[in-house]
Amino acid sequence: MITETPWFLAQLKPNSAAIAQTHLERQGFTTFLPREVRTIRRAGRFERARRPLFPGYLFVSFDPARGLWRKINATRGVSRLVSFGAEPRQVPSGLISELVAQCDTEACLQSEASFSAGDTVRVASGPFTDLVGRIAEIDPDARIWVLLDFMGGERRIAVDPKALRSV
Repeated sequence: MITETPWFLAQLKPNSAAIAQTHLERQGFTTFLPREVRTIRRAGRFERARRPLFPGYLFVSFDPARGLWRKINATRGVSRLVSFGAEPRQVPSGLISELVAQCDTEACLQSEASFSAGDTVRVASGPFTDLVGRIAEIDPDARIWVLLDFMGGERRIAVDPKALRSV
């Protein structure tokens, strides 16, 4: 997955991550779209779905010296390459390697599982999705108790470590 060529960030048109990724790969570019499993509400029910970690953006690897990067801006689903000035801005290679290390083979982010009491976390899946809280306690059986502010008070909820993300 990691290539020797530099990585850049492409801004996408709304709801076109899959289209942009498909068309860029057809043109020979290497892409990386990190995702996370999130709980979404659809038709009154909760469903687990893979959603982009950075909505509206896609990482693209290419050699800027070859000059072929201009065709990325004309690719279906891509709004533009993120740039400061005339040239696109390179993403630090350490960022991509860290993201890839934390993802599985399908580019889905895995939980860090290195939390400690007092850490501020965001719930990424389950009925409490997107609520931010503070870790109160970690049980020996890997259950994490999180204090969440909702319904007019602070509630202590047991949450699976895979459902938490650092804030």
